[in-house]
Amino acid sequence: MASASHRRSLRTRRTLVVSAAVVAAGVGAGAVVMNANAQAVDLYHQTLAAKDGWASSGTGTTGGTKADSAHTFTVSTRAQLVKALGSASDTTPRIIKVKGTIDANTDDTGKKLTCANYASGTGYSLASYLKAYDPATYGRSKLPSGTQETARAAAQKKQAANIVFKVPANTTIVGAPGTKAGISGGMLQIQNVDNVIVRNLTFGGTEDCFPQWDPTDGDDGNWNSNYDSVTLRGATHVWADHNTFTDAPHLDSANPKYYGREYQIHDGALDITKSSDLVTVSRNQFTNHDKTMLIGSSDSEPGGKLRVSIHHNVWKGIVQRAPLSRVGQIHIYNNYYDVTTLNGYAVQYSINSRAKAQVVAANNYWTVPSSVKVSKLLSGDGTGAIAGSGNLVNGTTTDLVAAYNTASSKDLKTSVNWTPTLTAGLETSAKNLPASLATTTGAGVLS
Repeated sequence: MASASHRRSLRTRRTLVVSAAVVAAGVGAGAVVMNANAQAVDLYHQTLAAKDGWASSGTGTTGGTKADSAHTFTVSTRAQLVKALGSASDTTPRIIKVKGTIDANTDDTGKKLTCANYASGTGYSLASYLKAYDPATYGRSKLPSGTQETARAAAQKKQAANIVFKVPANTTIVGAPGTKAGISGGMLQIQNVDNVIVRNLTFGGTEDCFPQWDPTDGDDGNWNSNYDSVTLRGATHVWADHNTFTDAPHLDSANPKYYGREYQIHDGALDITKSSDLVTVSRNQFTNHDKTMLIGSSDSEPGGKLRVSIHHNVWKGIVQRAPLSRVGQIHIYNNYYDVTTLNGYAVQYSINSRAKAQVVAANNYWTVPSSVKVSKLLSGDGTGAIAGSGNLVNGTTTDLVAAYNTASSKDLKTSVNWTPTLTAGLETSAKNLPASLATTTGAGVLS
């Protein structure tokens, strides 16, 4: 390919000068991004491009672009965010600019709240809970019930009331450039609403103070937590773009063990469940996390929904669910996976297709250390399908499905019942993804 000319037309140079002037005016004047043609784009009013994944289908995804001045907010505290979101049933378009990092574990005055604050008055204590449901005395055949389980649920409910932010339809939530914008310890809940955009935010420290013990989960039981950083439940037309998802600052390696099992305080990073549909997940960074992205919460979810496009994301230090797909039609393309163990997060698999999911995974790049078998990159239950080509492992074209099927007794199917057409920006080669996505994904890149 010939190198680009260093000359700019007079029109282009004028565009850059005008754009620089807008940026210099500050956040209040409206942030801009520069597209490939050097045209200024208002970040807060930007909509999903045509044919950019499933969320562009039908009416497309425009978020709060039609918001008037009375429904355009700049927020920097939890209380301000709650007020800006308003009622989850209010469909009035709104734009919410997040300035700096909002700590969800604070009260309306900004005072820091801890797990002890949420437990106060409920009668819950971890020591009492552990004593009550010790498998040696309580057994392993049933879920906890009784005084301490009731108290745990009450404490969890208090925490949820504080850290779960319910997002209404026709909303754009964007991190203000240059402010290290994000939400710490909180969960954006996008439930039974249409047309939402979430961009340029760092989500970290989403932690459940009160995980539930389930002795029936697996052979040895498990501790299960309750909050995703962003959760879609019955949501449609959602665009999640240029965000960063991480467990930091509290990584799983710091979790204690009780009953011989990890006391897991993290759930999903970005989960898409309950027949959500028409979703595009683009240019995010997922790092330092276990159960990262769940598409479909049950093998019995009805068909016809859960159509999701996942492209140009970075997955690094991810254990599993990148994503786990059920039922729907999922297009996974131009992603970069580095499955080298990071901060104790060791890969189990990257992509799982189960419950008859129809996955097309094409032109992705995996960096795989010698300690990890290529057959471990995929997973399934014998009913899901993964089609696609052009996937590279350490720079070499690799048939990931063939590698998995050779080592597994539950083969992945190799053909799907649909053909992706909403593929704007699709790169036909994955070879440059490790370098290009390193500087173009995650929060803080847009300006």
